[in-house]
Amino acid sequence: MRKVLLAASALAFAAAPAFAAAPAFAADDVMAGYYGNTLISTGGIAEIHTHFRADHSFDLTGSRMGMSRSFKGTWTIDDKANLCRTFVGEMPPSTTNPVCSPMTAHKAGDSWTTTAKDGSTRNLTIKPGVE
Repeated sequence: MRKVLLAASALAFAAAPAFAAAPAFAADDVMAGYYGNTLISTGGIAEIHTHFRADHSFDLTGSRMGMSRSFKGTWTIDDKANLCRTFVGEMPPSTTNPVCSPMTAHKAGDSWTTTAKDGSTRNLTIKPGVE
């Protein structure tokens, strides 16, 4: 009986890290509203679907004129509150590595417009779930 209890205790301690591994989002995590959702950016001739994850990875798919391309990489927030994405492998055309832009907190259902350095505008929406 003692061996059974020791084995059960060992199993319980071994399983504990799996429960602890669930991401805990800090209240000040500007990206928390993006995790598990899809950021959709439209404007010009392209539509871009981006997925940010709490492990600081992201992927995006850009579609234009009936063609799609996917890219992936890592992200961080710099000391100026900019989102900096570093692409791994192939990069989108005319993109530098890393590419940084101002970031503000949003949640699923939010929509807003942003203006790029070249004056062009993009409409952004966070859709719930992964699309």
